[in-house]
Amino acid sequence: MQRYFHDIIIAFESLLNNRLRSMLTALGIIFGVAAVISMLAIGTGARQEILEQIKMVGVNNIVISPVIPEEPASGEESNSEKKASGEKKKFSPGLTLLDVEAIRQVIPGVKTVCPEITLNSYVIQNGKRIDTKIIGVARSYFDLFNLPLDKGVPFDEYQEEEGIPVCIIGANIDAKLFPNTSALNQYIKCGNVWLKVIGVLQRNMIQVSGLESAGVTVQNDNIFIPVKTMLMRFENRALITSRKLSNIMIRSGGVFIRASSSPSSGKKSNYHQLDRIIVQVNETNQLNPTVEVLSRMLLRRHMGVKDYEIMVPELLLKQQQRTRDIFNIVLGAIASISLLVGGIGIMNIMFANVLERIREIGIRMAIGATRKDIVVQFLSEAVLISVSGGILGVLLGIILSKLITHFSGILTVVSPFSVLLAFAVSASIGIIFGYSPAKRASEKDPIESLHYE
Repeated sequence: MQRYFHDIIIAFESLLNNRLRSMLTALGIIFGVAAVISMLAIGTGARQEILEQIKMVGVNNIVISPVIPEEPASGEESNSEKKASGEKKKFSPGLTLLDVEAIRQVIPGVKTVCPEITLNSYVIQNGKRIDTKIIGVARSYFDLFNLPLDKGVPFDEYQEEEGIPVCIIGANIDAKLFPNTSALNQYIKCGNVWLKVIGVLQRNMIQVSGLESAGVTVQNDNIFIPVKTMLMRFENRALITSRKLSNIMIRSGGVFIRASSSPSSGKKSNYHQLDRIIVQVNETNQLNPTVEVLSRMLLRRHMGVKDYEIMVPELLLKQQQRTRDIFNIVLGAIASISLLVGGIGIMNIMFANVLERIREIGIRMAIGATRKDIVVQFLSEAVLISVSGGILGVLLGIILSKLITHFSGILTVVSPFSVLLAFAVSASIGIIFGYSPAKRASEKDPIESLHYE
């Protein structure tokens, strides 16, 4: 072992005597390892982000959202003209609390049903005004979307049923309105309604940009109230005003809405009482069957008008994760080519070293060095180049990952596995691509080597 250790020392001294060439040889390994680590960091970060987003949309959740059809323009055929031709305009009540109750009672395999109403508003407290979203929800909402409370308690049954003016605020609202005191049991004014703060949500740091369509939202800037508090004290779009009543015709077969005398061209009117209904099933394999039953039941309840859409956020996010995985595999394969190129560069340089140092090989063998000594010497040079390049590549890869997160906002996670894998591959490349030049050097005839010019 001491003999082989001496061969390694000779290899190390040879690299130090040719620092520039050694560094240029290691560049392929350095950039290859850095690219592999940064690509794996992007993939790991994307996977972690998707898992957190799945937690945020809730496991086994189905989201039902309203669709508001376009009203006919003034130049189009009126309802009376359509009725004259035998065609009747169908009337849909939209998404309402009655749909929530029907889903809860009729559809099997449903674990929880939660309504949601969103209202853009503002909050005032001690002269501070902040734009916010007021969201009316059921108390099961926080379990559905994995929103733990930092302090306080959720709504109780009495507050939910009676529409009591209480609220749970997001972390940013708490920090802005109550920086130096506890928000619990304090009153805030939302619009024209005073609400008592009974809880504060934990801060959520997950980036969800571009995923709002899948039902993913960060709740730090929102205020949550019981859904009946929203309907009783803020907004209830299902109420029929006296102005709308003049446009309603009661027929024996049901209720039909007659077009107003001066309709707005292309204007949408939101008649849905609810902005979302979240349905949670017991098992993942029940998602697709439940979606089919929901679609048929809602179509019947809405008089054949499909003014809603049904979405499964978890499946959308998992599909997005599969797409990202394929993309990351492609990027990783491209980055791995750099390692292959670096290995080929090492082999070429080592072959050049053998040709340049044939006389040195002859002298060493003439004074007692064995073929194994020569193999160990040249193989050690190749391994030292690849290992040092691997170390520098790991450091560069970590720095690149941090820079990607800083400048692009993409979450990157450098895992110990990726570091060990990239380093092991770089060391293996030194052995694989360094063995052939080392073996050729050991096969040189000492006498011919000494006469080599």
